[in-house]
Amino acid sequence: MAVVVSLINMKGGVGKTTLAAQVSLAASAEHLRVLAVDVDPQANLSHSLMGARRYLEHLDNYRPTVVQAFEQYSPTGGGAAPAAVSAPELVVKQAGHSWGRDGLDLIPSRLELAQTLRNPQGKERALARVLAAVSADYDLVVVDCPPTESMLTEAAYFASRFVVVPVKPEFLAAIGLPLLGRSIAEFTLRNADHRLDLAGVVFNNSSSYTAGPEAERSIREVSQLAADNNWPVFDTRIRYSASYAKAARESSFIAHTSYVRWEVTANFHRFFSEFLKSIGLVPTNA
Repeated sequence: MAVVVSLINMKGGVGKTTLAAQVSLAASAEHLRVLAVDVDPQANLSHSLMGARRYLEHLDNYRPTVVQAFEQYSPTGGGAAPAAVSAPELVVKQAGHSWGRDGLDLIPSRLELAQTLRNPQGKERALARVLAAVSADYDLVVVDCPPTESMLTEAAYFASRFVVVPVKPEFLAAIGLPLLGRSIAEFTLRNADHRLDLAGVVFNNSSSYTAGPEAERSIREVSQLAADNNWPVFDTRIRYSASYAKAARESSFIAHTSYVRWEVTANFHRFFSEFLKSIGLVPTNA
């Protein structure tokens, strides 16, 4: 059965989607069977892995998305009647490729997912049921979550075994962590039969680089908050590089992105090794 990991932070702009894409591609490059799941209505992970053209064609052809995981019927076009949709039908095969590898699969999102939140009652376990139906086909499932507390957050909790929290080292970095910690604690209290662990907090500076006293102060504040709450923190800090933005444009793993510097790939590989260890997953070629 697959290990399901959700990337969550109640604060936006922390590079969560970039990290979700790169972790998924890195695992695929290690010959792990990977499914990425986009539960953010902005659908940035879907764009990053599929590329803009293929993603728009997917929508134009009325293909299912994660919306159908919650609504349970297929999108319609050309006057067709709604029909029930199965879990395998939601999966886009080889949505992201890793240069000669098998690639990875994706359950994409779309903006209409936001409409699901208008009537969220009874949908909290829908994603877990979908992933359970396809779990045997994968080693790792990576879920990219929106930066807000909602039914989608609880759905990710029910579906997941682990949570990873990307944090950007800047002012207000610690704001989302207490909210997330309380959210996980409340979920665990209400659902004692479901084990959900924090795999770790990772300092992820993938949108801009501003090293110096302010960043170090933020790192100290977050580290102290993590220590006070017994939250693990990854040793490797993911450093800024413009290659991450280029990787998103090229739908590429960072190590295969054009003109990427070796220290960028080495830095990410150190984090990725920590990530696999934190969730107890070993590559098949290890």
